[in-house]
Amino acid sequence: MSTPVKFFSGNSSKVLANNIASSYGQALGKMSFLRFSDGEFEPYIEETVRGCSVCLIQSTQPPVDYFFELLLMADACKRASATDVIAVMPYFGFARQDRKDKPRTAIGAKLMADLLVTAGVTRIVTMDLHADQIQGFFNIPVDHLFSSYLFIPYLQSLNADITIASPDMGGSKRANAYANHLKTDIVICYKQRTKANVVDKITAIGDVEGKDIVLLDDMIDTGGTLTKAADMMMEKGAKSVRAMCTHAVLSGKAYENIEKSALTELVVTDTIPLKQQCSKIKVLSVAPLFADVIHKVHSFESISSNFIF
Repeated sequence: MSTPVKFFSGNSSKVLANNIASSYGQALGKMSFLRFSDGEFEPYIEETVRGCSVCLIQSTQPPVDYFFELLLMADACKRASATDVIAVMPYFGFARQDRKDKPRTAIGAKLMADLLVTAGVTRIVTMDLHADQIQGFFNIPVDHLFSSYLFIPYLQSLNADITIASPDMGGSKRANAYANHLKTDIVICYKQRTKANVVDKITAIGDVEGKDIVLLDDMIDTGGTLTKAADMMMEKGAKSVRAMCTHAVLSGKAYENIEKSALTELVVTDTIPLKQQCSKIKVLSVAPLFADVIHKVHSFESISSNFIF
């Protein structure tokens, strides 16, 4: 007899969670939260999970409550005798804190990994980690999916002569993989910043004149880097500039920056729900991909076919 699979969601990803469960062919399980006047909360699973493989679907974008919800849900499942507790984290928060780049700082991603395992999580399914090495912070299986599974077909559907670009040096590996797969040229941006979320200067390495540029990144936060890069490339003679980013964090003046920028289009996934609508933003859903991977994991099948490169 196979282990039953049940899906539950916290409060950060309810729409996506429902779509993943629906794509899998199941209804989302019943979960409620008791909230106290001082802000404390307690999750309550309203159905049995004994002997079940439980998928807890929760992206952990700010506020930090979402991450703590996931920890408490995992602990509740463990104490309710679930066989497996799978944390389905389309967006893994704190992933930018993957190393000590200056003295006396935390490695937040490692702390998050330790807390998840301590809470009872037995497997992680996530997408486009800010740094691939975060997988090594876990001593449990990590299924690291890539938005290229969605973005590549979309780019091919444009029927345009595109050039792939990275908005910074750190994204050059991702951009190179796309460029090699699509057999296109590549442009790398070099940026200088004095503090987080503020770009002082940005330049391009490569030919952009007359090109349809596609900027790639794992996330877009304030949009400062991407919009500056787009504006700079148009000034250098690019034919058009669009961007593709997995995680739409979109904080601060991000929506305003995008609307005012030279970007033709910003393509994102629904790992994080949009806070507001924007005429330039197109959303591709990751729900069918996550549902398929969860099905294959549960059936002990290979997930190699879910990777383009």
